[in-house]
Amino acid sequence: MKKDFLCLTDWSTAELDAIFTLSAELKQQQKQGVAHPLLAGKTLGMIFEKSSTRTRISFEVGMYQLGGHALFLSSGTTQIGRGEPIKDTARVMSRYVDGIMIRTFSQQGVEELAQYADIPVINALTDSYHPCQIMADLFTVLEHKGSYADKSYCWVGDGNNMAHSWINAAAVFGFELRVATPVGYEVDSQIKRRAEEMGAKIIYTNDPLFAAAGADVLNTDVWASMGQEEEQAKRVQDFAGFQLNSEVVAAANDDCLVLHCLPAHRGEEISDEVIEGQHSVVFDEAENRLHVQKAIMATLMRKA
Repeated sequence: MKKDFLCLTDWSTAELDAIFTLSAELKQQQKQGVAHPLLAGKTLGMIFEKSSTRTRISFEVGMYQLGGHALFLSSGTTQIGRGEPIKDTARVMSRYVDGIMIRTFSQQGVEELAQYADIPVINALTDSYHPCQIMADLFTVLEHKGSYADKSYCWVGDGNNMAHSWINAAAVFGFELRVATPVGYEVDSQIKRRAEEMGAKIIYTNDPLFAAAGADVLNTDVWASMGQEEEQAKRVQDFAGFQLNSEVVAAANDDCLVLHCLPAHRGEEISDEVIEGQHSVVFDEAENRLHVQKAIMATLMRKA
């Protein structure tokens, strides 16, 4: 039976750990110039309804390094953008390609795509989740700390898809997480409730300094995500005091790591001093999108 990568909670800890192990192997091979054509002759269809830098490059390069081929499909130049039903697109693409990667708005749309596709579907971002990014984040922690377990994590900012993904990660991997959001920008209640049912150790607060106290990993994201640009001015006001800056970093452990999924609005959700500082591993994190997504694709598509 085919498996999809839609949401972290669809996978077991052991399955995700296997992806981390493969990520490390593929990264080492790539650095050593050792070919690893695990997906030779395979093709990935990449549907983009949201713009991207890291996602497109990492998946396209990743498929090339795995010996396969990636097709960039913009909603503006395909029948998807003209209203073709998702279930029709899914069934047609299943007859052309070996896997589908989609970056879009609706999680429901991604799940419908996966329901009707006979091939693996990878969620490369929705308004609800960003599972590939969270895997790259935790792989970066694993590299720098030796383990992602027994660490304290802090999220400062919007209760958005990245916050939701960190909540899911805390539920699956069992680490401690503190989530600091402004009043009115809290995380989705259903996602919060499901994590609680899974036994997640999460504290929710409106105080960034409390959330950061003693943390091993600090992370944030833009205050206004794609599709929220018209709210930018209001959000700048509402998020005052929720910047990941030197004061917040000082509250964390001395050897803490700072993450940001990028792109960053320097001077808003994160200060220039912090993103360029000694604790920042954001560019290692960005690079690891390539290696982790290669492992995800290989895990799903070698069996397709």
